[in-house]
Parts: sequence; C-alpha cells; structure tokens
Amino acid sequence: MRLSAIDTLHLKEALQNAVVKCSERCLYQSAKWAAELLDSVPDPVPSDLDQEAAAGLQGYQHPALSSNPDPVEAELEAKELSKYLLAKSFFDCKEFDRCASVFLPDSLLSGLLSTKATDAPTPKGKGKASSAPPFEQALPSLSQKSLFLALYAKVISGEKKKNEESEMIMGPQDLGTIKNNHLVIVSRFLERWFAEHKAEDSDLPPSQGFLEYLYGMVMVKEKNEDAALDYLLNSVHLFPWNWGAWLELTNLISGVEQLNKITPVLPQNIMSFIFYANTAVNLYQQGQDLAASVNDLLKLFPTSSFILTCRALLNYHSKDLYTAEQNFSNLLALHPHRLDSLDHYSNILYVLNMRPKLAFLAHLCSSIDKFRPESCVVIGNYYSLLSLHEKAVQYFRRALTLDRSCLSAWTLMGHEYVELKNTHAAIESYRRAVDVNRRDYRAWYGLGQTYEVLEMNAYALYYYKKAAGLRPWDGKMWQAVGSCLQKMGKDRDGIKALKRALLADSYYDSTLSSFGSAGPADRMAQMDPEVLLQIASMYDRLGEVEEARAYMELCVAQEDGGATDNVDASAVGTSNPGESFVVHGDSPGSDGDAEGGYEGRGGAGQGEGTGVTVATSKARMWLAKYAMRTEDYVTANRLAMELCQDGVEVEEAKALIREVGSRMELADLTER
Repeated sequence: MRLSAIDTLHLKEALQNAVVKCSERCLYQSAKWAAELLDSVPDPVPSDLDQEAAAGLQGYQHPALSSNPDPVEAELEAKELSKYLLAKSFFDCKEFDRCASVFLPDSLLSGLLSTKATDAPTPKGKGKASSAPPFEQALPSLSQKSLFLALYAKVISGEKKKNEESEMIMGPQDLGTIKNNHLVIVSRFLERWFAEHKAEDSDLPPSQGFLEYLYGMVMVKEKNEDAALDYLLNSVHLFPWNWGAWLELTNLISGVEQLNKITPVLPQNIMSFIFYANTAVNLYQQGQDLAASVNDLLKLFPTSSFILTCRALLNYHSKDLYTAEQNFSNLLALHPHRLDSLDHYSNILYVLNMRPKLAFLAHLCSSIDKFRPESCVVIGNYYSLLSLHEKAVQYFRRALTLDRSCLSAWTLMGHEYVELKNTHAAIESYRRAVDVNRRDYRAWYGLGQTYEVLEMNAYALYYYKKAAGLRPWDGKMWQAVGSCLQKMGKDRDGIKALKRALLADSYYDSTLSSFGSAGPADRMAQMDPEVLLQIASMYDRLGEVEEARAYMELCVAQEDGGATDNVDASAVGTSNPGESFVVHGDSPGSDGDAEGGYEGRGGAGQGEGTGVTVATSKARMWLAKYAMRTEDYVTANRLAMELCQDGVEVEEAKALIREVGSRMELADLTER
C-alpha cells in the first residue's frame, strides 16, 4: 500500500485539521493521536508533485486560521470568540464547572430537568393537538463548538465528582453504585438539540459530528449501547478523524462477528482501516491477514507509535513473546519518552522473567512521570517479580487512584491478592476489571482460578468458559475448563476440553510463521505432557484402558519432542467442550501391543522434547504397571529401570523391579 504525492498531501492536511478541531474542543487525547500519526507520515518527494499541487502548497492556509465553511456556524463562532476563549482557559485549568457555566449556567440547565417531552400532558379526545412545543424553555443559540465544550466540561466534572465521592479504591464507599449526576442533564439537553435539528422544517446548520460523539459517550455510560452505537457511527461519518469516537466504537464491539457486521457501514477511508486493525487486535485475533494489514499501515506510517504498538500487541496475543518484546524494545528506542502501552511491555518482561529489563523500564517510567497509571503498573509488576506482593498492590492501587478505568491495574491487583491468599479482594478486583472491559479474558480466567481455590467448581467452570470463549485458540483456557470438569466428575466433557487444548496449542505453533518466526509446526511434534496425562487418567477412570495406554505412551514420547512412530493422535475439537469432537484415530496406537507401542527414550522423537518431567514419569509408572497386568514383564522391567534413572518414583520403581524379578523366576520354574 502506497499513497501518491497528492494523496499524501491530502492526508496530512486532514490530520492537521483533526488536530486543530480536537484541540479546540479539548479532546486532547484524540488531538495527540492525530498529531503523532501526522508526524509519522513521510513528506512527499518534491519531484513527485505536479505543478497544480505545488501551486496549492504556495497558497496553503493553516486550518486554525480558516473559518468554518458553514456561514451560520461561522457567524456564531465569531460572536462567541471571547467567551469561548474564557471557557477553554477554564477547561485547561481543570475548572470544569466554570467552563460549562460560561455558556450554560446552572439556572438554564435546571429548567431542562423540570420539563421533558415525554412528561408533557397528552390531549384527550378527537380535538387537534396543540402545536406548542412541549418544552417551556428554549435552547440557547450557541455554535456547535461552544456547545460541545460546555457539555463535555459538564460530563468531565461529573466524572471527577463521582471519583471523589467513591473515595479510596475498594473502600467502603467504592461499591460501584455512585453515578455521574450530570449525565441526565447532558443527555436531556442533547436529546432536545437533536430533535430540533432532525425536524423536517428545520433550517438549522448540519451537525459536525462532535455532538454525536458526546451523546454516544453519554449513552455508553448510561448502558444504552444500541443507541450509542448508532450515534457513534453517525459521528465517524460526519467527522472520521476523531479517534475518540473510534475508540468508543471499539469498546462497544464484543466479538469479531459484530465487527464484521458493522464494517460495511463504516466510512470508506484510512480511518476505518486503522479502526478495523486496532479492534481486531483488541479482540485477540491473529493470522496472516491481520498481520498483513498492520504491515500495510506501517508502510504508510513507518514511525507511528500507535501502529508499532498494534504490531507488538499482535505478537503478544499470538504468544510470540520474544518477538513482541523485541518490537516493544524497538518502539521504546524510537519513542523513549512515551509511556502509553508500556504496561503491556512490562507484562511481557514479567512473563519472560527479564528482571534487569523490567527494572530499567520501571526506573525509566519513574523518571519520566511517576504519577502516570502506566508508570505505577510497570513499577507494580517489578515488585511482583521480586515477590514483594504488598508493595505491588500499593502501586496498583496508586494507578487506580489516578485512573479508575485502568484495566491492567485491576487485573494485576487481582493476581497479587491471589498470591496473598486474599480471595475476597481478588474476586472484587477481577470483577471490577470485567466491569471496565468485558473482553478481558485474564480477569475471567482469574475469577475462575480464585473460585477453584475456594473449591467452588461450578462457578469456576462458568468463568473458565467465559475466558475460553474470548480466547478459543488458547490451550491454557481449555486446559482449565478440562481440569475443572475433571474435578466435577464429568470425565467425558473434560476429555473433549483437553483435546481442544491440544488443538489450540498446535494452532499457535502453526501461526507463528505469520509474524516472522518459525515455519508451520507439525501438530504432533510437541504437546503438553500434563494435558496428555490428564486425558489418559480420565480414560483410565472410565475403564477405557486401551485409550488410556495410548495417551500415556504419547505423554512419555514428549520427552524426545514428539509422538512415537506408530502413535497417531489428532487434537481436534469444536467451539465448546459440550459438543462432540471429530477425532480421527481417537485410540492412538491401539492396534499394537504394549511392547511394540512404546519406543523408549531413544525413539524417533521430533524436535526438542521436554525431557523427564513429573508427568512423563507418572505416565511411565502407569505403563509399567499396565505391562505387569498384561504379563509383559520385559517391558515392565525396562520401564521400571528407566524410572530409577529418572530419579522420580524411585522407591516404587525398585519395588516394581523386585516384583518383576520374582514373577519372571516363578514363570521360569513353572515352565520347567
């Protein structure tokens, strides 16, 4: 994907206009996003510009100096300039109530609360209804820019008071029941404003898209998501360069099906392309198509911190942690003072146990701005890696004091409370994380783990299934579902879930090549021996001994990195463990006998194996006892000797060797 020189100029001009318009309305995060994207657009080569484009550059006028193209709005903005500058200065000084009162005094807004269209009396009988408006008080004649600034300040003021009334994080007042009281005022005002502008006989100027964005944001806070989606879609059609509106849309989309459903109704421009890639990454999608889309965006915006972060998160969600770490490291080198998304980088360093790098990152964030939520999360992760869990909780609480919607802090604080054995606080932290973002599989998984610790397996299973639904190709999620079903005595369903876990792990192995790592992996080359042992144990409890033997052999084979020559297992499944799994050769290696079915540690393994583990030793012990039951004493003796070499179950293995020797002697005496 490559833009022509004239298209590049148009893109830069649109982004410049977006920065100015968003800054005028105090949408600073959207303005920052557009400015960073603008800075990453390469300048066109002068030789590629034709004479008409070059002439246009000479007569270029800055967007801040250009007037509103609508004459009515331009006239209103000119009249309100002094008041607008006063209101904006109040907003910049965080005096939000003073900012709102410049254009919308409290006396005016209180009148809107006393009268509403739905409250007006309905005339009875067949007489003609009165044409008088149901509202007693007329709306003030304000420009859309000034009106947005006043109402937006009102919303921010309400959020600030809501946080103040909630007091300390997870304190006695922080129950999630405190509301933003200003939402009703803003919602009713905008409802009437849109009703007047949508009237058939209205000669009012068309909307600019920002009030639709504000109304959609208010409806999201009021849990009216369907109406919010409609207004936000209108907003991005009217002004597609407001990144805040796209982010609100992203938060409303619960799954990839809904994303594909709304994609055709989006405006056809570069913003829709960026939105789709970002939303797909937030929905934990991966694959060659999405990786190609992100790479195409990087060709247009080579140094964009936002697109580079999307690429790193794509690797992170695909479990390619080392590539993700390298991408975040390169991003940090390119933008050394940028703190956005560094909490994700600290998660990667934590998982990879890169303590020196995490220490450096924590020191860097603290030196830049120690009172940013991202900085507190990074420092909290560092203390967690040092097993200083109380201090980690302290920093996660600080992050939430600065921003109660900080998702990483809620989830990670739940993890710390689990480590501190404070299950009540852990459950509350995870629940608050889910309230912030219902797509956060880590919070759902954490809830499942906590309830499993409390031995409330039915609750744990519900939350594990939620996590597995959000990450259907993550074997860890399905393994948790299978283990929970096993504890509940539902072995059949547990086997299906664990086979799905094997399939999920092979899916990640085979898709790593999309991001520049290894090529497609053999599905049978490496499987988790713990999962195989669990499947075999459940088959054993069900009395299906041949199935159990086959999976025990497959478990032992993982020491050398893969399956034995005559063991053929297919990890296949459907979308949930309750449905039937299509299994080809569900009895791996069941045609051969015990001796021929097991190759030993010197067999033809593929790739790098796990080596001796507790799981493979348990499987070897089971196979040795199985060989004893089937009177295959040679195999039983060999397996018991290997157990002695493993250093696991040594005493039991020695007892087994003695028993094998005595039985073989008895067999020789009997033959004589």
